[in-house]
Amino acid sequence: MIPACLSDDFILCPEREDISAEFTRLLTAAQEGGATIAECLMIARQLKRGDEQSWHREWKKLAQANRHRAEAAFAEGHMVTAQRNWLRAMNYYGAAAMPLDPADERRWVAVLAMQECARRFLTARGPAGEVVTIPWVEGHSLQGYFLPAPAASGRAPTVICIGEPGHRKEEFLVKLAPHARERGFSMLALDLLGDERDDYVDVLLQRRDIESSIASVMDYLELRSDVDFDRVAIVADGWGSSFVARAVLQEPRFAAAVCDGGLWDLHERSFFASRFAMRDLSIVPVPHAPLMASSAECPVLITLGEDGWLEADRAQQIVQKSRLGSSDIVLKVFTAAETGAAQAHADNPSLANEYIFDWLESQLGATGKRI
Repeated sequence: MIPACLSDDFILCPEREDISAEFTRLLTAAQEGGATIAECLMIARQLKRGDEQSWHREWKKLAQANRHRAEAAFAEGHMVTAQRNWLRAMNYYGAAAMPLDPADERRWVAVLAMQECARRFLTARGPAGEVVTIPWVEGHSLQGYFLPAPAASGRAPTVICIGEPGHRKEEFLVKLAPHARERGFSMLALDLLGDERDDYVDVLLQRRDIESSIASVMDYLELRSDVDFDRVAIVADGWGSSFVARAVLQEPRFAAAVCDGGLWDLHERSFFASRFAMRDLSIVPVPHAPLMASSAECPVLITLGEDGWLEADRAQQIVQKSRLGSSDIVLKVFTAAETGAAQAHADNPSLANEYIFDWLESQLGATGKRI
């Protein structure tokens, strides 16, 4: 019997594209310890056709089971098992919240449970992580998880990981933290929501200076005694991260950056120019000049899948046409033959992140002891 969540009339139908994407995310998270294949398939079999509430109900139940296992393991001193179960619980709570309306109180309850699991994971980790608050604009601060490098003595190269407005930072604890840890990096996982609910994204999207958040993060890291500030990089998770590209253009303190390089901004300018027969692209409104239209002061890596929103050939053309001699911009395209070719490498994020963190390692230099 094919699980309901995997059948054409449930997971692949256009009106359930969000469920399809989330289930794919959960399956790929299993590669990094954020889920188990067996648990995902079990839930898929338990989902009820025509009952959309079953998605929230079943993932929440599974999250609670993993959370209870984590607490029991922690009480008995089994830190590794506790960490693993808290990470899975965190991820499953995120799945339970995903399809609910931002105004639905159950969504916020699930988000709070997810964040509590993340905090418990940080306390069981060695060295322990910490929740940090970073002032940004009046009335709103950023919130992050700082995970020290395994060799916790002295200053360590540090990678900032941030997603698009509305993206929550907890996913990075599964998706990116292992890659940073194995290379001896500290990691700061961030989101723009802070301690606000998900509907705060509407406020964020109205801001025209969203990239200023990154300068505030750099100011914070500069004051930390355990950060090698000459070796700080940023990774914009997902795609369409032009606000990070604009921040990199304005921020000379980065040693390396992984983002879309302003590709999406440039693509939109080209589209509007051709649509309205505009020869002068400078009259097409964009928030700021894209990264590749100016000179970045640090090496930049752009990764995309050939099956993503922007055609790979078009991206290569934009990079080749826009790159300046003083810019150090690398474009890596993942093909369907190697996987990682979906939008934001959703089909195999592990492969893409291995490439990304290897590139960061080459830019940030030797990291010392690795675990």
